[in-house]
Amino acid sequence: MICKILRITLLFLGFQHCSSRECVDPLVSGLYASSFLASSRYNFLYSANFAKLYGSSGWSPSPGDRQPWLQVDLGRKYRLVAVATQGTFNSYDWVSKYTLLYGDRPDSWTPYVMKGGNSTMPGNWNYHQVKRNVFHYAFTAKHVRLLPLAWNTENGGKIGVRLELFGYSYVLQYNGDDTLIYMYPEKRSRTLRDHYAINFKTLEQDGLLLHSEGVQGDVVTLELKRGRLYLHISLGSSMVHKVNGRTTLTAGNILDDQQWHYVTIKRYGRQVNFTVDSQTVTAICKGEFSHLDLDSQLYVGGVIESNVPHLPTTPNFRGCLENVFINGINIIDMAKREEPEIRIPRKMHYHCRDILLKPMTFAGPNNYLQVPGFFRKPRMFVKFKFRSWDYTGLLMFTRFADDLGALELGLSEGQVNVTIFQPGKKKLQFAAGYRLNDGYWHTVDLAARDNLMTLTIDEEEGSPLKITNPFTIRTGDRYFFGGCPKTNNTIRKCETKLNHFHGCMQQIYIDNEQLDIDFILQRQWGLSSPFDDVIYRCTPNPCEHEGRCIQSWDDFICLCENTGYKGEVCHMSVYKESCEAYRLQGKYWSGNYTIDPDLSGPLKPFEVYCKMKSYKAWTVILHDRVDGTKVTGSTVDRPYVGNVNYWNASWDEVTALANTSMYCEQWIDYSCYKSRLLNTPNGRPYGYWIGRNNESHYYWGGAFREVQKCGCSINQTCTDPKFHCNCDADYRQWYSDKGYLDFRDHLPVRRVVIGDTNRTNSEAQYTVGPLRCHGDRNIWNTISFVKPTYITFPTFKPGSSADISFHFKTYRDNCVFLENSDEQLPTQNLAFVFMVGDGILNVTLRSPMPLNDNEWHFVQAEINVKLARIKVDWQPWAVRRFPGQTFVTMEFSHPILVGFLGIRLRMNGVPLDLEGKVNEEQGIRRNCTGECLNATIPCRNSGQCIEGYASYTCDCNNTAFDGFYCHKDIGAYFEIGSWMRYNIRKKPISDEAAWANWIDPHFDNFSLGYNDTADDVEFSFSTLHTPAVLLYISSFVQDYIAVILKTDGSVDLRYRLGLITHKYQLTHRNLADGYPHYINITRHNRTIKSQPIVEKITLVEDARFDSPKSMFLGRVMEIGDIDKEIKRHNAPGFIGCISGVRYNVYAPLKALFRPNETDPPVTTQGYVSESVCGAFTPVHGYVPWEADPWFVTIGKKTPTPPPPPPPPPPLRRLVYKDKL
Repeated sequence: MICKILRITLLFLGFQHCSSRECVDPLVSGLYASSFLASSRYNFLYSANFAKLYGSSGWSPSPGDRQPWLQVDLGRKYRLVAVATQGTFNSYDWVSKYTLLYGDRPDSWTPYVMKGGNSTMPGNWNYHQVKRNVFHYAFTAKHVRLLPLAWNTENGGKIGVRLELFGYSYVLQYNGDDTLIYMYPEKRSRTLRDHYAINFKTLEQDGLLLHSEGVQGDVVTLELKRGRLYLHISLGSSMVHKVNGRTTLTAGNILDDQQWHYVTIKRYGRQVNFTVDSQTVTAICKGEFSHLDLDSQLYVGGVIESNVPHLPTTPNFRGCLENVFINGINIIDMAKREEPEIRIPRKMHYHCRDILLKPMTFAGPNNYLQVPGFFRKPRMFVKFKFRSWDYTGLLMFTRFADDLGALELGLSEGQVNVTIFQPGKKKLQFAAGYRLNDGYWHTVDLAARDNLMTLTIDEEEGSPLKITNPFTIRTGDRYFFGGCPKTNNTIRKCETKLNHFHGCMQQIYIDNEQLDIDFILQRQWGLSSPFDDVIYRCTPNPCEHEGRCIQSWDDFICLCENTGYKGEVCHMSVYKESCEAYRLQGKYWSGNYTIDPDLSGPLKPFEVYCKMKSYKAWTVILHDRVDGTKVTGSTVDRPYVGNVNYWNASWDEVTALANTSMYCEQWIDYSCYKSRLLNTPNGRPYGYWIGRNNESHYYWGGAFREVQKCGCSINQTCTDPKFHCNCDADYRQWYSDKGYLDFRDHLPVRRVVIGDTNRTNSEAQYTVGPLRCHGDRNIWNTISFVKPTYITFPTFKPGSSADISFHFKTYRDNCVFLENSDEQLPTQNLAFVFMVGDGILNVTLRSPMPLNDNEWHFVQAEINVKLARIKVDWQPWAVRRFPGQTFVTMEFSHPILVGFLGIRLRMNGVPLDLEGKVNEEQGIRRNCTGECLNATIPCRNSGQCIEGYASYTCDCNNTAFDGFYCHKDIGAYFEIGSWMRYNIRKKPISDEAAWANWIDPHFDNFSLGYNDTADDVEFSFSTLHTPAVLLYISSFVQDYIAVILKTDGSVDLRYRLGLITHKYQLTHRNLADGYPHYINITRHNRTIKSQPIVEKITLVEDARFDSPKSMFLGRVMEIGDIDKEIKRHNAPGFIGCISGVRYNVYAPLKALFRPNETDPPVTTQGYVSESVCGAFTPVHGYVPWEADPWFVTIGKKTPTPPPPPPPPPPLRRLVYKDKL
């Protein structure tokens, strides 16, 4: 079993200090040497009697001892609360892990089990420091055995132990006809605060532990019923006001196991905490009283009076009680000293009589017990007790002598099945009992002879199972309990199809002889553990929200049907938190919906009416005051109080809905006939309403909050302007004050108070409308982090389950959302890290795509006793499952640190107010707009703004420009005869691929990189020479695009898509004037635009530019047929400067001068040099220091960058932009 605890609590015990509750003493230091026993010793200097804390040596076993142990006999029983260990003095010998066994006898042991079932305790890390382990529950024992599990082996180290045990003892024996009576001082007890503590052990399922009552109906009773402990408490009942104050709490399970159990009851007012061992149940007592008034006396262990031998429904206790403390008073110690406040009807014994029980645990897959029997006897008697949680398993198997067959007892579906095998005959099969896999002890008594078998379950002699079929009994020489051994090659071998038994057995009788467990273990006849190691996995119930727990031997499952929750422990809600959440999910029809405002929190889901609109969703909750309620006979001193009871929801649930909504309103109407309401303008209000937090409000519907006015005063429509309400005029006719209450933090209306209807003919009637809310203020609760910082929230207290959900978006490679980790994860990974008792663990989700794409992502994480898992968006869960016996309890002592988030952070269903933590100075900004929205200098020339939240960058990859703002022009100067070719494709597009791409653009991952039915061409140029082909784009077919500078300086566009070449004149002006000119051409299907012209391509033409091949600047050097007009203008070539050239996603000059690959598809001939052609306004903006290659850090401080200088005025001579 693995115990996972997310906090280690250090407890420092004040030893040798007695309090009113207990006296804790060191128990080992004063023992004689004869009290120590060990499996072996290294030599006489390392004997067991040297194993005392702070001693001069220590105990070490022999090197050949395979199962070493150290045992201490305390002399009498003590309640043990802690153990402390050291290594051997001045050596390298110490134990780092160990297990403790305890018992009342040296041959009957129970392992100490920590929370969740882990029995491994941490030891020492050197020889001198004391490692103290405080037991999370105290236990009672006379003998303690320490089993070393791990020890230091460095520098020749070995096992070395010095130890001390701490505890105390007050014990009393009860036989069922005993009682101890404590007389209250002054014959009565009246308390606001109580603290009871009692320890017990018993074999009985029922028994009374404590009982006291008062004449006013007050009572406190602690009783055992069917192995469970019940606390009944009442602070008083009233028949007049119909108040029944009886409250019952239940804890524990199978407490009749003859082991010590520890009970604590703490009460303050109506708040009660009831603890049994490590399980705590909390409740609020019914009624409105807060004091416990008890009369005369308190019964301990039973009620015995002359006329009442016991309580009518509960027998007296049989077993042992220990350390009974009532509000700091040691009851057993007072009884020992024969104090006058203690009355004992008959003599009792101040010790606990041992009952020898040696249970055997069958836990592993190969456990079994082989027992010898009397051979060839005509009668068989087998009796034993067992308990288990499993549905199936082998209880007992034996093979008859003389090959007469075999007998099998098995557990199947909670029944005991008897199967008799006979050679050559059909097997006989019968079943007895019902639901025997409930974890309780059950007795199986089998008696058989020829042709008759009797099976009795739980000693119910009135209804045994009798089998009278013909068969012959001759007992074999061995019996197998719990399973069959692997090595099973004897003549009378064990054969079964049943699984191995998982559970415990005890009191095994074969032919009326009780089995000697010690003898069996010494002979090594079987594989099992000599103690009762059953674990109650359903106590306390690990299933949340009233889920039903069903356990097996090593695991449990939660049945969540009809709870409204799902998951391994019924933790996650199956419903949405609001009507708005349903609307955003796509539910657009009005009707009844079930919502859960706190999701995985403690509040239950409830049904509401959702009125869906296209832009918002109204949530409507009805109640019992929607129809008018008439009121008479009330005064200001004895007012009428009308409670508003909401349908399908508790008050806390309705309040949670209002608290999470953006807006709420509730109609309220007060109709009056000579009945005043607020008694305005300055009087004491006669009526008011009570809302959230039981706060009274003295304003009415339609008015502003806390102004003591009605709506008519705001609208200036009151009947009498001297008053602020119509009803305050006190007229003998019907008037009304009504309107909406819309301050959300005061809603919903809980009560209406009316106090002026007791005068003659005075009467009133009030109406409260349904609560109507819309929106969810947690959906867009958004912040941005623009600096390395964090925000703090109160300590998270999740218990055994936790879930976290939030949205985020970022561009960063590594981010921490909650908590902190030094581990750097790839941008595709999302890690959920948690620290448990075994160290730091994590579950990592590996996303197939990067998560730092600056898009919103939704993260969900959950941890419970079964698993930890994490999920992002619609990807599957990444899960880390825990072993079947894991126990997780999360107790944090530090606040939550949130390091990077977006919106809607919820922890265990509770939304955290992120916007309430906004602090611009610390770098926490409201909303998630970043810097791109309000950039001082936006990205130029179609550059894409990349959000940095504290800054931004411009992505210029798909532009023909460079620089921080994509503002730097990349141009080239072409001398006479020079040219440049940019290869778009190396081979033509096949007809099949083009057709498939037209049907499905994602076919076979084929893509042109752009839309072939659209073109976008832009560039600028300056020249004094004509003619020239400014830009030419060829194809593997006859299609081409050309921009021609004609002899007269005008510019033409020639387009060929198919058979016909289209010619368009872009401008008639002479552009060969040495000034920069800008040209932009766009085509979408058959429409071509270049300001101010818009042209249409004929319908007979294909709208696709097929298989583009190359782009030419300077001269056209294409091979093949070239249009005559192109040839005529191609010589001598372009002479001048051309810049900012882009065709769709291709930028040839940028590929030439700013290559991002080792072999760019560019070819040049002649003199082509980079040049700033001056076609665009220079931009002088602030460049962040981390992106500035010339930035130099001075010392260790980062200087504040200067503000950006104003841009210089544009140069008209060098900068000119045509609108063609």
